Amino acid sequence: MTIADKLKDLPTAAGIYIHKNAAGKIIYVGKAKNLRSRVRQYFQSSRNLDPKTRNLVKLIADFEFIVVDNEVEALVLESNLIKKHKPRFNVLLKDDKSYPHLKLTNEAFPKVVITRRIVRDGSHYYGPFLPAVLARKTLNLVNRAFQLRTCEIEIDGKLPRPCLEYHLKRCLGPCVKGLCSQTEYQEAAADVKTLLEGKNKELAKTLEDRMWLYSEESKFELAAKYRDLHRTVLALSEQQKMATTAESDVDIIGYYREHQRLALQLFTMREGRIVGRREFFWEDLAEDDTFDASEFLGEVLAQYYSTDYVPLEIHVPHDFDDRAILEQALTERRGRRVKILDPKRGTKRSMVTLVETNAKIAFEQRFRVLKPDTKRVLEELQELLEMANFPERIESFDISNISGAENVAGIVVFENGKPAKSGYRRFIIKSVDGANDFASMNEAVFRRYKRSLDEQQPLPQLVFIDGGKGQLSAAAAAMRSLDLEQILLVGLVKPPKRHNEISHLLVYGRENSPIPFDRNSLAFRLILQIREETHKTAVEFHRKRREKRDFTSELSEIPGIGDKRKMKLLRNFGSIERIAKASNDELKPIVGEKAAAEIVNHFVEQRKLANR
Repeated sequence: MTIADKLKDLPTAAGIYIHKNAAGKIIYVGKAKNLRSRVRQYFQSSRNLDPKTRNLVKLIADFEFIVVDNEVEALVLESNLIKKHKPRFNVLLKDDKSYPHLKLTNEAFPKVVITRRIVRDGSHYYGPFLPAVLARKTLNLVNRAFQLRTCEIEIDGKLPRPCLEYHLKRCLGPCVKGLCSQTEYQEAAADVKTLLEGKNKELAKTLEDRMWLYSEESKFELAAKYRDLHRTVLALSEQQKMATTAESDVDIIGYYREHQRLALQLFTMREGRIVGRREFFWEDLAEDDTFDASEFLGEVLAQYYSTDYVPLEIHVPHDFDDRAILEQALTERRGRRVKILDPKRGTKRSMVTLVETNAKIAFEQRFRVLKPDTKRVLEELQELLEMANFPERIESFDISNISGAENVAGIVVFENGKPAKSGYRRFIIKSVDGANDFASMNEAVFRRYKRSLDEQQPLPQLVFIDGGKGQLSAAAAAMRSLDLEQILLVGLVKPPKRHNEISHLLVYGRENSPIPFDRNSLAFRLILQIREETHKTAVEFHRKRREKRDFTSELSEIPGIGDKRKMKLLRNFGSIERIAKASNDELKPIVGEKAAAEIVNHFVEQRKLANR
């Protein structure tokens, strides 16, 4: 069926439409109140279309559509498809950070885990946590105080004895019959849920009641347990900054644009305090005369709130066309009334202006300043990796070989975000035969830090390992043998068949929560710079080793050329190609007349064989 035939059969209902190119790839997703009217506009006349849309129309080879019940459903479906397929001609939301949430799983014996994805699986999600390190601190507190399990095993009460976590009083031990009933465990999980919902006072009152109850029953050990929990909850309520269901959770949005570039900032306000912000950047928007600010803002908000936490209020710099529809969609997702406001005066307008000012500063730093503030980049890296310590010294490892031959490792050092070339090292891998990157990485890491410890050299706070889980585990084994487990190890994982890129990061000990690579992030740009410097160091050393091997083996075929003469030739000519082109007169002063003649004759014969 041709496009003309499809246009005739378009319904007048609400829905979404999907434009595809000749290769069948989705290049644009749009929504429409009336599909027939909206889609036909693309093919009627290009005179009134902006340049970007004209380019889109030229590439449309086919289209599909999906009918929905109303505009709200169309908005939600459009946003989900844009996030999934990332069409070339849609405004794409590219975040420089992905903040974590805490997830209370939907199981008979729930546990709390950190996740960066929200899925409708019946679990309870809390967050985002700003800064990200707060998520891990809160998780540690929950596990220590309420003793929910952290394991992945199926709980059936049939295990003969509990694990070490139970003996360390970090788990209630539901895996062993008689240690903890399901009712007792569910009570602890309900307490955790109340805590994560921000109902600290309510939880504190419940814990205090239990404390007095068990005290009156002379169950003093249980009374002491709830006394300690009561104190912990009261202390936490004084410093808690995570997102809750409180009435005052507000997101404030502002942006600054010049021509095709735009910086957008989103400030997160909880309990009347700004507790975090997110940054987004675009470089390929429509030109000034065709840029539609209303359409842009509507698309960005629909994408951002399709999977993330929905606040009760969103403050924007100006109104936009789909505001009422988006409000309705977010209200349905939140289960409570969500308002999108464009304040004109007062404190709320002042806050939007503040966010716009920060967006302009971010624009200046991103697009006008060639060298961003190093401390800021490292702080962003620290937050991204949830590090307890500032990454003042970073070291990075890479292995290079060809089918196991000339197996070497390259190590680079960055101090305060800058290369410290005096700290670079190159190792010849000695204990590994053949291509075994895991064992090679283990040897390189062990030798590097064994020597650092022996010579009392400074140790890094962060180590990058070029590779995935295998290389990361091999490096971690070397660190354990040296009692250096406090140093954070991060694997740089490459996508298949694209060895010059990074698909995601794996933090050792948190392999189940990979961090996707984002080229818009300054922290990730620093990581990419470190990775490229490490790869270059390893490959150059490998290439020199291979050239030396080829040089030596080639000259060994020539009569009268021993090790001493090989070294002289290597020092004076540097490569086998230059020796092959050298004349008798150039060679005589180095190896003598007879050997010079042998060398010239050898390469003359080689060229004859090559030309046959």
